[in-house]
Amino acid sequence: MSLVEPLSRPVRPRRTATLTGYALFHLNLMFSSIEEEQRPAVIARCYHPLLDLADAGIPLGIEATGLTLELIEDIDPEWIARLKRLIVAGRAEFVGSGYAQAIGPLMPWQAVLKNLTLGRDVYRRLLDVDPDLALVNEQAWSGGLVPLYREAGYRALVMDWDDCAAHHPEWNRHWRYHPQRALGADGSCIDLLWSNTIAFQKLQRLAHGDIDLDAYVDFVAGHRGPVDRVLALYTNDAECFDFRPGRFATEEQVTIGEWRRVGEGLKALAARGVVLALPGDALKAAQGGNAGNDLVLEAPSNPVPVKKQPKYNLTRWASSGRDDLAVNTLCHQAFRALGPDSPDEDWRTLCRLWSSDFRTHITGKRWTAFRAELDAFLARLPAPQPRKATRIAATGPTPAIEQDVRHILIETPSLRLVLDKRRGLAIAAMGRPNERPLIGGLAHGEIDDIALSADWYTGNCVFEGPGEPKVTDLERCAPLMASGPDGGIVVSARIETPLGPIEKTLRIAPDAPRVETDLTFRWPHWGKGSLRLAHVTLKSDAFDLPNLAYAAHNGGRDLERFALWGHAVDLGAAVSFLISCRAGVGMTEGLLALDDGVNAIRLTADLASAAVIGLVEHRTLHGQTFCRMMLSALEMDETRRPDLPSPTRRVRYALEIGRVNAC
Repeated sequence: MSLVEPLSRPVRPRRTATLTGYALFHLNLMFSSIEEEQRPAVIARCYHPLLDLADAGIPLGIEATGLTLELIEDIDPEWIARLKRLIVAGRAEFVGSGYAQAIGPLMPWQAVLKNLTLGRDVYRRLLDVDPDLALVNEQAWSGGLVPLYREAGYRALVMDWDDCAAHHPEWNRHWRYHPQRALGADGSCIDLLWSNTIAFQKLQRLAHGDIDLDAYVDFVAGHRGPVDRVLALYTNDAECFDFRPGRFATEEQVTIGEWRRVGEGLKALAARGVVLALPGDALKAAQGGNAGNDLVLEAPSNPVPVKKQPKYNLTRWASSGRDDLAVNTLCHQAFRALGPDSPDEDWRTLCRLWSSDFRTHITGKRWTAFRAELDAFLARLPAPQPRKATRIAATGPTPAIEQDVRHILIETPSLRLVLDKRRGLAIAAMGRPNERPLIGGLAHGEIDDIALSADWYTGNCVFEGPGEPKVTDLERCAPLMASGPDGGIVVSARIETPLGPIEKTLRIAPDAPRVETDLTFRWPHWGKGSLRLAHVTLKSDAFDLPNLAYAAHNGGRDLERFALWGHAVDLGAAVSFLISCRAGVGMTEGLLALDDGVNAIRLTADLASAAVIGLVEHRTLHGQTFCRMMLSALEMDETRRPDLPSPTRRVRYALEIGRVNAC
């Protein structure tokens, strides 16, 4: 008798797993290094050939801001008509964005929501579409954006896998091939389709002649797996084929037929069995055990994930460029002057002026025109109403003041503050009376590690330029003291530095554990480098470290909270000699806070005086915890162009300590 019994029915062959690929092309006529007179050439060389591919039967996703569509309509209305026909025919899918390519995690939530809804108005008017899917602007993500996209009518987003996954080692690597759900700061969720940096760069290299067709097809086919998968074949600019924006001196010359090679590459994939799909169809593919996980994309070490490599971080649009700090500050001033009843035309103008393209590689000609328009826009807006003061007339005892050769001690019913006259009025200690201080300085060697053995301060400024000594305000000063109009204390000093004087004024509230700081930098030039200020160094023995977290708004209504225990965080660490910072916190409501559930430290900044962003550092060494937060007013990257004299800069911020439920 045979040991193997014959089967009663034939075995069905296993179904081959499907690899679905989608291509999404980003259109942007506001591209920073494209002059206005070049826009017709971009439409002819880049945008029409893109539609030719869809006409040839290749399903494509096309994403653009409402502003870009308006510009195309003015220059070449036939292109708009072609796209509408392709959408109706099911050969192309329009993916949303906003009215302008503005960075959500750097804008107040009201402006973010306006940008999204005004963009949808244009999509309906010009294309007769109401997209469900949006590409996150510049792939700059925050959890606070999720409820705003949902409120604007979007049901799914496209976001980069690589930068998110790099800070989530617990994620299953197979999840990058499957649609997921992204969790928002308010607990809501939205469907998520991944983009892929390496894949879009491979298609660019094929088009530019850097790799051959076989190598490209083999790369994509290598992403097949044992189950159905989705791969983003392209999620980047359309302006880099058969055209060069002129952003870099190292850009290669255009080679004839780059769009033709893009089409050949996508058709070769289809011949190899890759299913080419529209982005919306790709979102429905590859469902199964690896799909539909609820994921928090941000992390304590990466509160605002972005695209590509670490140089593409929040500081790129916040504190670099020709003068990002100045123009973002002016945008905040304009925002304060607008209201819910302001005309949509004013909101469209503000969203456009907040566009990322004015903040990176913008040409000198466009920069001059942009600054003139921004100044003129502000001049015609009503003056913003001053924010109501929270202080009231003091009713308690007069603050007590003591001095010695080095220190000034100021004590009120709710605050004990020690200032260091030998270190530019740095805060040596700040806490509640009769309790150990919560923040202040750490003496040389107090942290038992050579990397952190220096003196650390609170309330100081540091400028670092490449190859140059640090410039700080930690210098001897002769402060002046006076009584404030509310019964508090005003301490001021002028501190000389190699770059110019810094004028510092501290106002100590009589009835709140709060110190307000007003800094004026009278520096003729800022140059290349980083300027960080308002350092806040925690006294670790005063906090419950396992419950320590930082919190801020990153373009959303909701405060986003990031637990620090067990995480090494250094948002201000340099990426390279060229890139001075790797991450940042948007602070779009002007707040960066640290707390342990009991004690809280609030660092608040007036963004209409200086649109700074926040940085956090946290590490544990030999059982000791080092934690601080600070503000960044300037960073360095390849977009930095310090070729203009720096005007006098004013930065206003406040430090407040308290209990979590009261602060």
